[in-house]
Amino acid sequence: MDDRLLEAAEGGIPAALADLGRLVRIPGIAWPAFDQEQLRLSARAIADLASGAGVFDEVRVLTAEIPGSGEQGQPAVLATRRARRGRPTVMLYAHHDVQPPGDESLWDTPPFEPTVRDGRLYGRGAADDKAGVMAHIASLRALREVHGDDLDLGLVLFVEGEEEYGSRSFGRFLADNADAMRSDVIVVADSGNWDSDTPAVTVSLRGNAKFHLTVRTLDHASHSGMFGGAVPDAMLATIKLLSTLWDSSGAVAVPGLAVRDADTPEYSEEKLRDETGLLEGVQPIGEGSILSRIWNRPAITVTGIDFTSVAAASNTLSPEVTVVVSARVAPGQDAREAYAAIEAHLRAHAPFGAQLTFSDVDCGDGFLVDTSGWAVAEAREAMRDGYRRDPVDLGVGGSIPFIADLVRQFPGSQILVTGVADPHSRAHSPNESLHLDTFRNAVRAETLLLARLNGRTV
Repeated sequence: MDDRLLEAAEGGIPAALADLGRLVRIPGIAWPAFDQEQLRLSARAIADLASGAGVFDEVRVLTAEIPGSGEQGQPAVLATRRARRGRPTVMLYAHHDVQPPGDESLWDTPPFEPTVRDGRLYGRGAADDKAGVMAHIASLRALREVHGDDLDLGLVLFVEGEEEYGSRSFGRFLADNADAMRSDVIVVADSGNWDSDTPAVTVSLRGNAKFHLTVRTLDHASHSGMFGGAVPDAMLATIKLLSTLWDSSGAVAVPGLAVRDADTPEYSEEKLRDETGLLEGVQPIGEGSILSRIWNRPAITVTGIDFTSVAAASNTLSPEVTVVVSARVAPGQDAREAYAAIEAHLRAHAPFGAQLTFSDVDCGDGFLVDTSGWAVAEAREAMRDGYRRDPVDLGVGGSIPFIADLVRQFPGSQILVTGVADPHSRAHSPNESLHLDTFRNAVRAETLLLARLNGRTV
């Protein structure tokens, strides 16, 4: 049976990649500044793919209200099939929205024109996370080809359309559709692998706390020559304030932020440089093993700033500056607790009596996977057979805060966090890409996992 399943999975790869290319061409971005019709087109295309897989009883495109706003969130696809003869129900999650392309001049090929070169498929969303969508669809097609009408597994395909924009209606969507979505196992295909050949089960994720900080020192701009040296401008205050967030090594220096104590695999500085593009002569930051810094310790990054551009610069003392601060929170610490610690630190260190305003606070908790359940064991075995490599347990420095919503809504579900990306996928960056052999192996592994769960009784 495994041989037949793997043959079906392999045979379906060309069609899956062609469908992935069509999805990549749809610039479905959830930010309001972008054309929202593209998200609707993307959702409809995925609903058609789900219907065409031939395994679902019902396929719908739905939205849910964003709590407290009176507005509807972006469209999600929900496809369902009831389990038969005591088989488990498996939810397959992915998202079809993508990050904005950013500066298109930094792309080697157009971001929404799928391009294959050197064994990789390039394009925005090619890895994050339309490849996750197509890994699910391709696995279901292979399962259907081999099992036909004998398929007893319950299935839920949930492809949301706003993950990159904060999953604002996610919790409400789960509540609105709880009966249809209740599952024994949830597979979240939105993470990555150890490398392009070695699969991974993600067992920890950092939380996040993002906010806007506005620093004010003046009620109007002034001439920097006439008053500079006596009057603190907002940029000076901002630079001095932000510098207190890190120590001399670059490690976060905010009291109250937790550090998780956990072993990490061997990972060299050379590997870090290869996977990140760290420039020659630039040294890594932080303390402890490299992976502990990424997986188990907090990190703080300034990701945006509202200030005069270089082209428009003048000799002026600025009255205010606004920055976006993005913090990653160690797994196990409450994200709002971490945010409170950062806010308290910044207020205590405001230089020159600068006035601080905090806004647009967005917090999401990290996640620690319970690896003792039977679903994790089945996933590891399927990965071993699908990739022909032993899987590793992976921590991820990024955040998937909606997993906490899944745990709250479906506390009895076993959650598996997997993915099709590799360290060179450059998710969220120019020249995002999918390693084609990794995708092929991911489809092989998921096909085996679903087939084996189809033979299990709960």
